[in-house]
Amino acid sequence: MTAAQLALAAFCAAANVLAFALYAVDKRRARLRGWRIRESILLAAAVLGGSLGALLGMHLLHHKTKHPKFYLLIPTLFLFQTALYAYLFWRAAGGS
Repeated sequence: MTAAQLALAAFCAAANVLAFALYAVDKRRARLRGWRIRESILLAAAVLGGSLGALLGMHLLHHKTKHPKFYLLIPTLFLFQTALYAYLFWRAAGGS
């Protein structure tokens, strides 16, 4: 694995762990009726590379699954980001 591939994998992992953590914290705060994380922050975490973490947060935690902007946008972002990450990983390996 090249250094570029390793950096890309680390970024992808960090972005998705962060997104999942944000969804988990927001779900907990919703149950406790506490201060919530803005929807724009949750969506931004997905847009900035954490779509898998957001998708897992939605389905495993049953959070934001009834909001159209989440159940339509997050899976679409996931498909786009999967293709983008695959392409970038391939390019980092020296693909032409």
